[in-house]
Amino acid sequence: MLTLLFLFSFTLFASCHTGTPMQTPAAQDAVINAVVKRNLNVVAAALKEGADVNATDHQKRSLLLLATHNNDLKMAQLLVAHGADVNQQDMLKDSPFLYAGAAGYTDLVKLFLENGVRFDVFNRYNGSALIPACERGHLEVVRLLANTKGFPVDHVNRLGWTALMEAVVLGDGSKTYVQVVQTLVDAGCDVSIPDKDGVTALQHARNRGYTSIARVLEAVPGK
Repeated sequence: MLTLLFLFSFTLFASCHTGTPMQTPAAQDAVINAVVKRNLNVVAAALKEGADVNATDHQKRSLLLLATHNNDLKMAQLLVAHGADVNQQDMLKDSPFLYAGAAGYTDLVKLFLENGVRFDVFNRYNGSALIPACERGHLEVVRLLANTKGFPVDHVNRLGWTALMEAVVLGDGSKTYVQVVQTLVDAGCDVSIPDKDGVTALQHARNRGYTSIARVLEAVPGK
């Protein structure tokens, strides 16, 4: 019944002189709600009828970003298959790819990497997807991104921190963060990049008593 109601709403399309369908606000809201409620059939029907796959809500959140918020892989796959923009940003400068990285949604990160991710689109802190993944200890995402060809492992955000710096300064020194740091080192990150005060990640690790992390950094040639 919900699908039928949605398709009926699509009969309210207006047409411009070129004959291109224009979606009404009510129809667009119906698509948005269907994505939020994980109603794959409704969304699939709407896209088949010509719904805008990059439509946004009042916060500029795209359909794909809303699906990403839900960690809804099937919905994301459907939207991407219809050309959804994995780099489209909302009012907070979140994109599906940036949000998935920060949230640790590895399967979504993989999907987006395969469908047009740009590495020069940054979040509101001018940070990459890798930086918050390191901060939060999302090890699988860190491994995936750090080993992706061309990914800016040493990108410095607005706070003056790299992914490595956030893993040390904002992590807790536990085994997971040791593995995060090891992953970044193995990927060839520059361990010598300091923060805005000139303090390196190794110095921060020593100051915090993170001896295991310090050992990883000390083992880097030239350190």
